[in-house]
Amino acid sequence: MSGINDFKDLKIWQNGMDIAEKCYFLTKLFPKDELYGMVQQIRRSAVSIPANIAEGYGRRYTGEYLRFLNIAQGSINELETHLILSERVGLCEKKKK
Repeated sequence: MSGINDFKDLKIWQNGMDIAEKCYFLTKLFPKDELYGMVQQIRRSAVSIPANIAEGYGRRYTGEYLRFLNIAQGSINELETHLILSERVGLCEKKKK
């Protein structure tokens, strides 16, 4: 891992932070009655991605690191589910490529 001094140097952590940031901006557009519903769920799962990557990186053993990467993967799946449902119920639209 040359060039990696701490978790902030990891591209996957940087990507996770970008995703979390975009989710915060997206959910600002959601109706206020979703503040304690979908907004909270999306933000929580989005933040969990880079947070678990960072926490795992700080662990002593590779097995522990891998466990936290698996948790981050679960948060990615959870976030994707919340975003799909948000689109299906009309809270947001899928961005066209």
